[in-house]
Amino acid sequence: MIEVEHLSKSFLDYRRGWVPAVFDVSFRCQPGEIFGLLGPNGAGKTTTLRMLSTVLRPTGGRATVAGYDVVDQPEQVRERIGFMSGGTGIYDRMSAWELVEYFGRLYGIADGPLHERMEQIFEWLQMNSFRDMLGSKMSTGMKQKVSIARTIVHDPPVLIFDEPTSGLDVMVARSLRKVIQDLRTRQKTIIFSSHDMAEVHKLCDRVAIIHQGRLQAVGRPSELLEQYGQADLEDLFFFLVDQADKVSGESAAI
Repeated sequence: MIEVEHLSKSFLDYRRGWVPAVFDVSFRCQPGEIFGLLGPNGAGKTTTLRMLSTVLRPTGGRATVAGYDVVDQPEQVRERIGFMSGGTGIYDRMSAWELVEYFGRLYGIADGPLHERMEQIFEWLQMNSFRDMLGSKMSTGMKQKVSIARTIVHDPPVLIFDEPTSGLDVMVARSLRKVIQDLRTRQKTIIFSSHDMAEVHKLCDRVAIIHQGRLQAVGRPSELLEQYGQADLEDLFFFLVDQADKVSGESAAI
């Protein structure tokens, strides 16, 4: 489970002082659930996910991942998460097998259990046909599968996907979404960040809409559409963004 309570993050700007990037964010994500974080670029999605993965230290609030505090117990958190972004970051001179094996060893998995786990993953993701192919020769879809494999090689209970389909063609993106849905059936706790409304609506059990570093709404897509009287997630998104901008403008005018 992921529990986030009043999480905040500010960055120091030498001209403007402390600038809030994320403010008072709270939500929970359960095992067997895909929780969508929906917002435009610069809304605070990636900052939030970096705090959950211990890359950034919060300036306020708290968060626990799989029962461990992201500030006080960062090593335990990192052992129990898999983080994947849109950039594959595949090494040109390593094969698919070598790269996944390398990441498994970074997690301290012994060779025997590691290779058994890798055989299962390569079979599940249909990667055996290019297991010995160098990264420089792989297609985008192959690289994305390798990126997934290294993310899950240590079988983490929590998975964080930060705009993983950004820049992918429709076939590769569809394949990646299918893998994420399969991971949900395996009772993984999953956060999926995106600015693609249709993708989030199709994939996520619950969704949080974030704008200007603040959560504007949290709930099941169907419930939110009914609550705010909107036809689809895109209309809801722009409705909430317009509301937030009006409130922000009124506050600045006071």
